Amino acid sequence: MEGEPLSALCTPALVVDVDKVKRNAKRMIERFEKLGVQLRPHMKTHKTLECADIMTGGSRRCIVVSTLAEACFYADHGFDDIIYAYSIPFDKVERCAVLSERLELFQILLDHPDALEQLKKRPLKDGRLWHIWLKLDCGNGRAGVLHSEPEALRLAQAIAQAEGVQLTGVYAHCGNTYNCMGVEQIQAVAQETTSLTLQFIEKLKSIGITCKSSIGSTPSCSHPVKDMSRLSEVHPGNYVFYDVQQSLIGSCSLEDVAVRVLTRVIGHSPHRNQLLIDCGWTGISLDGAGKLPTGNAVIEGHSNLKLVSMTQEHGRVEPISGPLDYSKFPLGTLLTLIPYHSCATAAMHPVYHVHSEGRLVGKWIPTRGW
Repeated sequence: MEGEPLSALCTPALVVDVDKVKRNAKRMIERFEKLGVQLRPHMKTHKTLECADIMTGGSRRCIVVSTLAEACFYADHGFDDIIYAYSIPFDKVERCAVLSERLELFQILLDHPDALEQLKKRPLKDGRLWHIWLKLDCGNGRAGVLHSEPEALRLAQAIAQAEGVQLTGVYAHCGNTYNCMGVEQIQAVAQETTSLTLQFIEKLKSIGITCKSSIGSTPSCSHPVKDMSRLSEVHPGNYVFYDVQQSLIGSCSLEDVAVRVLTRVIGHSPHRNQLLIDCGWTGISLDGAGKLPTGNAVIEGHSNLKLVSMTQEHGRVEPISGPLDYSKFPLGTLLTLIPYHSCATAAMHPVYHVHSEGRLVGKWIPTRGW
């Protein structure tokens, strides 16, 4: 189908504008080259080889993954220096050990002393060390040991002193930037996370421990604060696609969003003043439902239309105000949905249709599973 227009695709279909992907990636690379900070892009949004090559500038080094399926996928295709950015589950210790023994550098996260004990029970072969990042909670309220708790410092000391392991760094996710509206709020959270992380690093230095520091989220890395130049690394991921959510937060403009879901009108329901489309929640996800005035997505080029509800394979579209003019939407009409959350939407699709200026140029196949 290469060279054909997007209208040649069967729907629903996820389409990726490769020119926007390259532009988004280039901007992030240049942003942190200027700050003198290592960019370690997260693969969780797209989970493809082609996009990973773009994000790493072709180096196939220095990436973050969210699942072991991703780690194995990238390792199998020549990537190295990988962080598995998930507090290590005990059922996956052996699989992590195999990757640690196979790659030049495979790194893991932990946030509990019991996890350290699990690693000590599985020493790596040939004198290799477990490379550990301590997951720190600096206000995000998800995984991580709280930065202000004495146990955080005790755990860092225990890692640094244990045989067979190395404290590589301190890792924090400022996911609380997703609650922000506008650059000022984003930068306030980025500053707080950066400051708390660097303060923790100073506490470690005071007891003779030196290691790296890393924070990340797409909002914070799209508008970095000056003090982020003191970090070792940053680890954003969504920026390569962006989405409606990011445009509302202030990370990007809607024009920067590189992904769309194509769908077709398959029914008219005048008694409900609605259109029926062939994209249900399996084609775009329910993430963000009820958060937009346009419903579950933005319908590009139709500001008065709202995706009001979805079942597994159907979507209901109605006007925000007034009656529908069905003559403008005959059956088969192609509509374009801009997703609220591109990570969730991408996870719904087994293939991404890649285009440049509206002409198909190829397909990307993501890895799946855990």
